Amino acid sequence: MALKGLHHLCTHSVRASPEDATMAPNDFTGQVALVTGGGSGIGRATCLLLARDGARVVVTDFNVQTARETHSLMPNPEKHLALQMDVTQQSAVQSVIATVRDKYGEPPSLLVNAAGIMNIDPSFDKTGDVVINVNLKGIFIVTEAFTEELLKGNEGAQEDKGVIVNIASILGKLGHPDFRHYAASKGGVITYSKSCAAHMIRKGIRINCILPGLVDTAMTKPFTEEFRQSICDKTPLPRAGKPEEIAEVVVFLLSWRSSFMVGACVEVTGGDGM
Repeated sequence: MALKGLHHLCTHSVRASPEDATMAPNDFTGQVALVTGGGSGIGRATCLLLARDGARVVVTDFNVQTARETHSLMPNPEKHLALQMDVTQQSAVQSVIATVRDKYGEPPSLLVNAAGIMNIDPSFDKTGDVVINVNLKGIFIVTEAFTEELLKGNEGAQEDKGVIVNIASILGKLGHPDFRHYAASKGGVITYSKSCAAHMIRKGIRINCILPGLVDTAMTKPFTEEFRQSICDKTPLPRAGKPEEIAEVVVFLLSWRSSFMVGACVEVTGGDGM
């Protein structure tokens, strides 16, 4: 059976479909993308690729200065926004989404939950509250606000209203004795992504997640060389990943090319965890 063409979100959002061979593989022209943790690492790389592929990108980060730095690197910066956002605060998230609607006349239809922290120092956050709040509760809050705004007055059956990609971690599947809270939070992201995907696909919102392995980002910079090498030694492709390598998978999952993927948790690890 032939795939049906994907529906438009609204008159001024244009989406490619599997039947339109003239469109670029990742054509997000007219769509608004909200990225959390966009000030560095995987979030920054994702923002740059989305801007490259035509999206209007809202870069958010707890550190607004790093969000502005990402914004300055994107082509046609006047099309995009850089905003401070604390993903653990519902009022802050709702305020950002309201600002997006005011600027673009519509809510974001693409969401990448890339904000995250890791407790490198064993004495930090012994209860795990901070890590769980940012890595897991933050995704709850942002996703709920995003979907609620996207579905306002638009609850009828429609295949492609919006797409969400959550950044989990291979440690959410494997666990790790030195990163117990982090691994637990990312395991929660995996199961939340699957559960939410099953629910939201009925409303026209597609959700998947990515499980990166070791990636060269600010978060992993404090790792000792010995620890980093120990990870590489057990990885079939014995090196750390680049943020751009993860971001390319993110934009694939946001695009029509992954239109039959729902609740998938894609491992991008160089083979670690196989």
